[in-house]
Amino acid sequence: MNQRLFIGGEWVEPDDGYYEVVDPATEETVGLAPEASREQVYAAAAAAREAFAGWSRTKPEERARILDAAADVIQREAEPYAELARAESGATTATARGMQVAVGAARFRRYARGALEPVEQALPPQINAAGPMGRAGVFGALAVRRPVGVVTCITSYNNPWANPAGKVAPALAMGNTVVVKPAPQDPLSVYRMAEALAEAGVPPGVVNVVTGSAPAAGEAAVDCGDVDMVSFTGSTEVGQRIAEVCGRGMKRQLMELGGKGAALVFDDADLDSAVQGIGTTFSFYSGQICTAPTRVIAQRGIHDRLVEKLAAYAGHLKTGDPAERGTVVGPVISAAHRDRVESYVELGRKEGARLVAGGERPEFEKGFYVAPTLFADCTSGMRVVREEIFGPVVVVVPFDTEEEGIALANDSDYGLIDYVWSGDVARAFRIAGELRAGGVGVNTIGRNMEAPFGGFKRSGVGRDVGSYALHAYSEVQAVVWPG
Repeated sequence: MNQRLFIGGEWVEPDDGYYEVVDPATEETVGLAPEASREQVYAAAAAAREAFAGWSRTKPEERARILDAAADVIQREAEPYAELARAESGATTATARGMQVAVGAARFRRYARGALEPVEQALPPQINAAGPMGRAGVFGALAVRRPVGVVTCITSYNNPWANPAGKVAPALAMGNTVVVKPAPQDPLSVYRMAEALAEAGVPPGVVNVVTGSAPAAGEAAVDCGDVDMVSFTGSTEVGQRIAEVCGRGMKRQLMELGGKGAALVFDDADLDSAVQGIGTTFSFYSGQICTAPTRVIAQRGIHDRLVEKLAAYAGHLKTGDPAERGTVVGPVISAAHRDRVESYVELGRKEGARLVAGGERPEFEKGFYVAPTLFADCTSGMRVVREEIFGPVVVVVPFDTEEEGIALANDSDYGLIDYVWSGDVARAFRIAGELRAGGVGVNTIGRNMEAPFGGFKRSGVGRDVGSYALHAYSEVQAVVWPG
C-alpha cells in the first residue's frame, strides 16, 4: 500500500509520487513512501501554525492524557511496529523491539509526566530605588517557560522510533506543534507514530509528517516562515547547512550531530568490561550510532591484550539476517553507506593502520553488510581516527601517560560522549572533568535517560533528554510586577 502524507489531520496524496523504501538485509521493497512537494511541506507548517493557538492553551492534563494514550497504542501494536522497523532500518529483531519501539513508547510515557512538570520559577524579590524607571519599591518576578511555536523535527535513520519520539513527545508536552521530516531511508515507522497519536486524540494540525527522498522536503521544512524552531539529528555537515538557514531567520535550534567517541582505557581497567562496551560498536546498529566508542585510546600496558580481546570479540559475533535468531550484526542502511564505510576501511590500510579483524565484505547474496573491523597501530592524524565513519569500525591508538591519553581523547573535532575505563574510580571521575565532551561514561557505556544529552564542538548545540528536553522546546518569559 502506498503511504500518504499526514497534513492537518488528513492523509494526503503526495504531489510528486512515491519512492521505494528498501530492506537493507534483503534489498526488497518494504513499502512506498510519499514524495512531498515544497508546497505540501509549507502546507504542513501552515497547519501546525493554525493549530498552535489551541494546542498551546490546552491544559497540561489533557496533553498528558493524549501522550499517555499514544504510548498505549504503541505498546498495543508493538509487534507489527517492530517488524516494520526491523525491515526498513536493518536492526535486529531484538533491537527493533527493545531499543526502537519500546523506547519510543517509553518516551511518550515520560513526557506525559513531563507535561505536568512546573513551568514557573519564582525569583528572589528585588528592592529598586526611585529613579528614571519609576518609584522605589519591591519587585517580584517569575521565569515562565512558554512553548516555542511550530517545531520542525528532522530525524535520523538509525532509530526510526526512539529518535522521533524523543523530539515529538517533549515538544508536544510543552504545547508546541510539529512538522516531522523523517530520514528518507526508513520513514514508514514515523507514519505509524502519527497514526498512534491520531488515535490517541491529538487535534488536527498538531502533528504533521512529510517525507521525500531528495533534500528538497527537508529544506522546505527548515526555511518555511511558519517554522519557529528546528530540531535535527544527523551529520555535522547537514547540521551546519541547517544552522545557516536558521540563523538567517533567527529560528531556535537543537542540533544532535556527529560523534567520534573516545574510549580511554588505562592499565588498571577491567578489560572484559571495556571490551564489552567498546564491542557494541561492532554490533549495536552495526556501528551506526553517534555515541559509539569508536576511537580507543589504550595505555601501553594493556594495549596488546585489549587489541587481542577486541579482535576475538569481533570474530565471535554472528553477522547476517537481522530477522534470524542469534544475529548480532545486521546490515548498514544502504548500498551507498556500505560503500562509504568500505572506502574508510581501504583508507585505513593506505594510511598505515594495521588491520586486525574484518575488512572484507561478508559473502551474502543480498544485503548491505560490513564485517566488524578493527584497526591497531593508529595515530591521531589518520583520517580513520579523526572522521566519523558511522559503521562497525574501531580504531586503537596507544598512549603512555595520563596527560597524553587525555590530550589524545580531546584531539577531535567532535565531543559527544567519551568513556573512561579505570580501576581507580576517583581518577576516572577526575579525568571526566578534563574531557571536552557533552557526556562521559565511567566504566560503562550505559546512559541515564534523565541526564542531559548533547555535544561539545562539532557534535551539536543544546541539550535534551529528561526535563532538559522540556527546556529545549520552550522559551523563557520574564514576568515582573511591583510588590
